[in-house]
Amino acid sequence: MSEIRVGTCSWTDPSLLECGRFYPHSADSAEARLRYYSSQFDLVEVDSTYYAMPAERVSYLWTQRVPEEFIFDVKAFRLFTQHPTPVSSLPVDIRQALPAGLRTNSVYYRDLPDELTNELWERFDSALLPLDTVGKLGVVLFQFPPWFQPGSQQFSYMAMCQSRLPQYRLAIELRSGLWFAGNDRGKLFDFLRQRDLPFVCVDEPQGFGSSVPPVAEASSDIGLVRFHGRNTENWEKKGITAVERFNYLYQEHELKPWADRIKGLAKETKEMHVLFNNCHQDKAVVNARQMSLMLRSQNGLRRE
Repeated sequence: MSEIRVGTCSWTDPSLLECGRFYPHSADSAEARLRYYSSQFDLVEVDSTYYAMPAERVSYLWTQRVPEEFIFDVKAFRLFTQHPTPVSSLPVDIRQALPAGLRTNSVYYRDLPDELTNELWERFDSALLPLDTVGKLGVVLFQFPPWFQPGSQQFSYMAMCQSRLPQYRLAIELRSGLWFAGNDRGKLFDFLRQRDLPFVCVDEPQGFGSSVPPVAEASSDIGLVRFHGRNTENWEKKGITAVERFNYLYQEHELKPWADRIKGLAKETKEMHVLFNNCHQDKAVVNARQMSLMLRSQNGLRRE
């Protein structure tokens, strides 16, 4: 059975800090919080890199603040996953180099000149290097939007992303249920397996046009499961924050079927990453600890 790591998607969410139920009072700095978090879990997902380009110096500091066995999964910058990207989130020199018509509001990957996208890929690559050099980089998570739907262009785009970061392990999360209907599911997994791209299993609200079913399948030697909560009321509501959308506390009976699926996936992989994205206050932490206890009896977890 593979090693199973469990953690949360972010260790610095403001609502987690404000609730006061996870960090001790002594964890009153960025360094102290990461040190404490990594004493409780051996995996975390960095989601700040989705909102802004990461910095190499920050990655280096992270490596100095965690135990040897700790790893980071890093979420790809939103521009690379075809999400609308506020110009203000781009590095200053990239902003200044934009054509005049693109310097306001948001831009998409397709809007930028090749020389600027090339520069962004290179900077993203460099920012991950400190983590990778010391063996603390898990996967780079590419979470594509609901409008990224089955088609040859989408397969080509995913292959391009992999070619841009050849030394790292990319993992693919899809947000459209169309990928799992009919022949498209088979095409998807054939593609992922041929390119050794880990598939990200998800738990999320069902019944929406974009809902991804709870598929438990591995396409590589690394398996991933991300829990988004089941807040059906807020899942597609407009004008709310991410923390409101993911405001959900799983009950034990909801986690137990996934614990069984994760154990099954662990038999097919060398490593499993289980991440809770229901980052409202301490809900992700509570559920991550619950899942750890459920899985520990199978000797799949590093921590005792």
